[in-house]
Amino acid sequence: MSDLPALFSDLALILVTAGITTVLFKWMKQPVVLGYIIAGFLIGPYFTWFPVIKDHTSVETWSEIGMVFMLFGIGLEFSFKKLKKVGGTVGITALTELITMCVVGFLVGKLLGWSKMDCIFLGAMLSISSTTIIAKAFEDMKLNREKFSGNVIGELVVEDLEAVLLMVILSTLAVSRTFDGMQLLTSILKLAFFLVIWFVGGIFLVPTVLRWCRKFMTEETLTVFSVGLCFMMVVLANIAGFSSALGAFIMGSILAETLEADMIHKLVTPIKNLFGAIFFVSVGMMVSPHILVQYWWQILVITIVLLVFKVLSNTFGRLFAGQGLKSAMQGGFCFGQIGEFSFIIATLGLSYGVIDDFLYPIIVSVSIITTFLTPYTIKAAVPCHNLIVKRVPRHWIEKLENNNSGIKLKSGKQVNMGSFLMHQFKNIVIYLAIIIAIMLICFSICAIFMKYIPAPWNSAVSAAFTLIILSPFLWAMGFKHTVARTTRKLMEVNKFNKAVVFIVFVIRFVVVFLIADYVIRHFFNAEFWSYLNVTSGWFHVWNIGMALIYAVLLRLLSPAMKFYQRIEANFLENLNKRQSAQVFSIPEVLQENCHLQKMTLSPDSPYAGQSIKDTDFRDNYNVSVVSVERGATVTELPRPDYQLFPYDKITFVGHEDHLRLLAGKIEKFDGQLINEHENGDVEMYKAELTPGNPFVGVSLLESGLSDQYEAMVIAIERNGEFILNPSAKLRFEVGDLIWFVASEANAKILLAVP
Repeated sequence: MSDLPALFSDLALILVTAGITTVLFKWMKQPVVLGYIIAGFLIGPYFTWFPVIKDHTSVETWSEIGMVFMLFGIGLEFSFKKLKKVGGTVGITALTELITMCVVGFLVGKLLGWSKMDCIFLGAMLSISSTTIIAKAFEDMKLNREKFSGNVIGELVVEDLEAVLLMVILSTLAVSRTFDGMQLLTSILKLAFFLVIWFVGGIFLVPTVLRWCRKFMTEETLTVFSVGLCFMMVVLANIAGFSSALGAFIMGSILAETLEADMIHKLVTPIKNLFGAIFFVSVGMMVSPHILVQYWWQILVITIVLLVFKVLSNTFGRLFAGQGLKSAMQGGFCFGQIGEFSFIIATLGLSYGVIDDFLYPIIVSVSIITTFLTPYTIKAAVPCHNLIVKRVPRHWIEKLENNNSGIKLKSGKQVNMGSFLMHQFKNIVIYLAIIIAIMLICFSICAIFMKYIPAPWNSAVSAAFTLIILSPFLWAMGFKHTVARTTRKLMEVNKFNKAVVFIVFVIRFVVVFLIADYVIRHFFNAEFWSYLNVTSGWFHVWNIGMALIYAVLLRLLSPAMKFYQRIEANFLENLNKRQSAQVFSIPEVLQENCHLQKMTLSPDSPYAGQSIKDTDFRDNYNVSVVSVERGATVTELPRPDYQLFPYDKITFVGHEDHLRLLAGKIEKFDGQLINEHENGDVEMYKAELTPGNPFVGVSLLESGLSDQYEAMVIAIERNGEFILNPSAKLRFEVGDLIWFVASEANAKILLAVP
């Protein structure tokens, strides 16, 4: 028998140790992430009292897979529409905190005498809070329904996106080892280009493929398909020069817009939990007690700086965004910790070899300390607010509590030149990214097949092929009118607006002409014209003329471009499919105060079994039921006498604050997986019918066993054969051995019958 690879024993050690420590941490009501880190410390190379890992290379690979699944899971919970919805006030807060902590972290690192890259990575790691730890603290402290918790969760969504962008920027800095502004700008533009291409292409293709395959999708096939897409995007991101984490996050955010998003999240969560545990255990394995002893005062300094400046920057950011003092402090005091993304950023620095080894265990130690302190910092918000109210002049407090001076978002759409120009610019950027991507693909295809076509016809065929493929997108960028009514209204205001609109459409035409000219020059190059013995002066004029003719023809052929409308309609349908699956959509002008939210009715909810008219949904919570999903049946706009059953998926409409309060009474699910009930008094007994027994000759229905004695006959043994679950019409006979279930008291009465 051959020996098992070391990976098997390593995984057994990792998972068993992690399982024991996490159970202990759950018992102590602490985040399980800390349990994983402690488990890694115990089985790591620095703690010799426990068995240690043998194959570190394989564990590191599994750890990276864990990072991929964690980012994939975060992407599934992320939504660009959600970002647009929460990206106003919370975006300002998150940006304020990010800038403050990056600067403060860099300065603290310099004061500690660290290298420049250590300081940069320290600032990045201190700027990102822990979604897992804050969510766990809210759950344990029963704060999920508080008003400020919604803003906190929204800010965490923005911070997740900031962390992904930070990883790209830090990767660029790690490769160059210097701060090159132009190179950094190039990397950001490159990231923006690939984000547009991946998101637009993903939204167009992935939901379409899922729709075609939906009738063949089972839990097994959907799991394999979604995980396959995740790793495909990981590979594409790596080829493009980005981290694997970014690819996983992008694919998760694409799948988040599909109808299958909730099911994929449910199926992938156990895998994410498994590999995520390995990742956090590997984090704990890198903690060296010697480094902790050596750098204890740096850990203390960073912890204090983190608690003070992170809380203050977040609180001031909320005040700047227009929140009241109490709400700002309650939200700001939640962010006194670092977590998962900080570990990922530290791992990134180590993988590039740009940060010192001591920084990793220092950050892990700071994370452990601040995680333990998170519940206490959250609780300290109200006492600190009360202390400030007592010490600060009253008119200042009134101004802060009723803060209306912050940056506000305007609801509804306004017709003005600024919004028109922004809309035009956004469209040009998106179309330009798509066109460049398609153009590069066409160039690659033509380079392969041009050698099979004789010159000079290969250049002409390649140019024609590329321009035909690009035509619908060039037409959309140059000549499609998406806001024709708005444009006419703007032009009617004054001559200046008319001139600006004219200039915009000229710019769009010029961009189309320049792209066509570039494609034509790429194929009809100097080598092509030399083959035809044409001088350079003439072929430049010829190329420009052909590009101009192509652009004009594209404008004249606008009626023939209607099929592009189907392409765009398919994309928009995929983008809005998840929202359109609801009973109705909320207009943008109402979205600030009106929300749709689906909740699953718990069997322990007081509303289980009630009809809608008997509930207090309208009276106490000011919400209405718009649909009920029960199994495969969806009842839209149910009648008042509609009865609600456990596990119904109910869609409510109302204000976000009211829905948050109601959710606490609807979704009352116990966090414990298995509930062991006490043994009841019911047992199984047997009794033999002797001559003279009053039940002889009596049917089961007439015997009164069920009504009078609350006994259930399970089987009758007659002539060596068993009659299971006998019919109610069956009559008892002498010698029958009756097996019945009853309470001990009733069983004694029945057994006493002669």
